[in-house]
Amino acid sequence: MLPRQRQTYILERVREDGAARVAELARDLSVSDMTVRRDLELLHQQGLIEKVHGGATVTGGSSLFEPGFVVKSELQLAEKGGIAAAAAELVTPGMAIALSAGTTTYALARRLTEVAGLTVVTNSVPVSDVLYRMGRPDQTIIVTGGVRTPSDALVGPFAVAALRTIHVDLVFMGVHGMDPHSGFTTPNLLEAETDRALVEAGRRLVVVADHTKWGVIGISSIAGLDQADVLISDVGLDADARVALGREVRELILTNPTAAGLAGSPDSSGIAAAR
Repeated sequence: MLPRQRQTYILERVREDGAARVAELARDLSVSDMTVRRDLELLHQQGLIEKVHGGATVTGGSSLFEPGFVVKSELQLAEKGGIAAAAAELVTPGMAIALSAGTTTYALARRLTEVAGLTVVTNSVPVSDVLYRMGRPDQTIIVTGGVRTPSDALVGPFAVAALRTIHVDLVFMGVHGMDPHSGFTTPNLLEAETDRALVEAGRRLVVVADHTKWGVIGISSIAGLDQADVLISDVGLDADARVALGREVRELILTNPTAAGLAGSPDSSGIAAAR
């Protein structure tokens, strides 16, 4: 394989999967690790990928790129664990809640499997799966239906129509990005429409998003920052972001994740008073 063909293959792999490891690329291309690293360096210099330890990821800042669920589930595990733990504390037995698609809401779903009497509405295939497999028999799981996206969300007219007939106590929403001007966003137009219907179905909106989502802008807005009753993030959020979010959301909770990412606790210094 010529160098240009090899580099094209690497670029396509990174864009398709969201990331690629040097060892896997070397094995699949039957070349040395050093050859792959040289190719990655060239692609990085051209601004086509981002080099990371042991491999490469897609370049940041794309408003359309949407990595798959499996790729995203490997990122910020500790932060998502802490956020999920704090979010679960807002749920009490007998509630009707809704969970959007996303790896953070999936982490939350795993913590809700033992909560009695829950009714959970979701447009997420993984969320519905974990609740069906691991949840209590007295839980009711309602799946919206719709067209499946790379993030394993069910979207489109069927999902929106279902959500417009439903009313829940809390909506837990994961997002692709959050920005002071664009608000909460997603790179998928149909997913944005479905998420907006989710927001309208709830009495209160809880956004769950780790610090890496700050400053990221997807192509379509879901809601303004001021529409969030609660935003749960982590202590990695920088000072400027904390100030901006503190002005807009009604309550800001920053968690301090554990190394294992399996638990976390709210950081009292990161809790803003209700407006």
